[in-house]
Amino acid sequence: MTVDNLLTIYVPLLGWTLVGWVCGRLLPATVPALLGKFLFWVGVPISIFAFLRHAQLTAALWLAPVVAWAAILLGAGLAWWLGQRSQHYARFCDRPFSHQTQGSFLLASMLGNTGYIGYPVALALVGPQYFAWTLFYDLLGSTLGSYGLGVAIAAHFGSKTTDATQPSSKKHWRPWQAVATIIKNPALWSFGLGLAYRDAPMPPLLENSLRGVAWFVVALSLVLMGMRLSQLSSFKHVKPALLSVGIKMLLVPLLLGMVLWALGLSGLVYRTIVLQMAMPPAFATLVLAEAYELDQELTVTALVVGCLGLVLLLPFWLWLCSGNP
Repeated sequence: MTVDNLLTIYVPLLGWTLVGWVCGRLLPATVPALLGKFLFWVGVPISIFAFLRHAQLTAALWLAPVVAWAAILLGAGLAWWLGQRSQHYARFCDRPFSHQTQGSFLLASMLGNTGYIGYPVALALVGPQYFAWTLFYDLLGSTLGSYGLGVAIAAHFGSKTTDATQPSSKKHWRPWQAVATIIKNPALWSFGLGLAYRDAPMPPLLENSLRGVAWFVVALSLVLMGMRLSQLSSFKHVKPALLSVGIKMLLVPLLLGMVLWALGLSGLVYRTIVLQMAMPPAFATLVLAEAYELDQELTVTALVVGCLGLVLLLPFWLWLCSGNP
């Protein structure tokens, strides 16, 4: 690990996020929503298609979603075990967990922001040539986990059952709703197109323009993160938030990282997967907390603590991965 490695990610990560935070304070509240829709429907799909161009694909790529699901299930298992014993851990918990608090605690411990934060981090610290590993981890792991298992958990622990895509509705949740949400995700469609046309010939001007737009979308993703952080006002339940973030960003990556190392995984592929496991809680946890009336104060605090924790923990993960050539 070198200072240049850290500057490579800290300058854009903190710089663009700060720009977004300032814009979020100055601009109308509708701007982040519009930017989020643009990135969801247009920007992110274009960047996925562009970065998949000439990416290295191997038969071992199946390992990425397998590890993603292992991280999700391990995080959920540890969080559930601790949540059941919250009354015995007054040092870490403000009070015994309510049903809603336990749901938020579970989601924050298992679902990572492997998209809007994970993409820029992977591109800066690993490079586009291994971006396929990041995409397989995110789209076949985190995305399916958020709108599949995540929705089911939120529906179980929430005080009401609704459609996660329509928070104001009163419909009872059904499994097909999660499937429909996943199928409608344009990132998955662009992922398929990117794989199909990965090596298709393209004029240099179009290729370079596509790559330039993709990097611009990465910057916009960080700006959006800053805007969303500027809208968070509550900051309570710090102790359980620290515990959930510790599970998500430290304990799970360490345990599974040791397993992967023992299995012989190394190099930039190892760094890619470990960094994805170490991402902070996803903003999807707040969407689910609002939709199913979970403990939103804990969810918001975990998001803030997770983003701050990423800045502190990145040097540790780079140092750890640098010893695994």
